[in-house]
Amino acid sequence: MSEMELLIKFMTTIRDDPRIGVTHIGLYVALLTLWQLRKKEHPLSVFSYDVMPYCKLFGPATYHRNIRQLHQYGYIKYVPSYNHFLGSLVYLEV
Repeated sequence: MSEMELLIKFMTTIRDDPRIGVTHIGLYVALLTLWQLRKKEHPLSVFSYDVMPYCKLFGPATYHRNIRQLHQYGYIKYVPSYNHFLGSLVYLEV
C-alpha cells in the first residue's frame, strides 16, 4: 500500500472515531513521513526523539501515550523496545 493510500484509509476511518485528536493525526502523519524517508522500511524502527519533531510533540509522555493509543485503537501495530540502542517497531499496515 502506498503512503497516500494509508493516509486516506486512516483519515476516512478516524472521521467517526471520537477518541482520535490532532496529536494522534500529527503522530500518524509523522510516522508516514519517516516511513517514506526511509524507503518504506517495514517494520519502521523509530526512536521518540526522531519522530517528535515531525509531529511537533515536545513531551515524551504525550508521545508515548499517543503512540500506545494508536496501537490500542488498531491504527498501527506498535512493539515498544525498552532498549536504548534499539528502536521501537511500528507497522503501519494493520
